Amino acid sequence: MGLLMKRMKYLFLTSVLLAGVGMAGLSSALEIGDKAPDFNLPSTTGQKITLSQFRGKKLVLLEFYVADFGAT
Repeated sequence: MGLLMKRMKYLFLTSVLLAGVGMAGLSSALEIGDKAPDFNLPSTTGQKITLSQFRGKKLVLLEFYVADFGAT
C-alpha cells in the first residue's frame, strides 16, 4: 500500500471516529437511575397499556423480543 493510500485511509478513519464522537452527544440513551420515557403498546388482550400505569409498583420487567410462531 502506497504512502498516499495509507494517509487517505488514516484520514477517513479519523473523520469517521470524530463524526461518531460528535454524534454521541445527540444520543437519547438513558443513564442508570434515569426514568424511562412513557410509551404505550397493545396488550395481549388488545387494550392499550402505558408504562405510566405501572408507576409506583415495586418492579416492572420489560421484555422485548421478536418471535414468529408460524410454521418453520
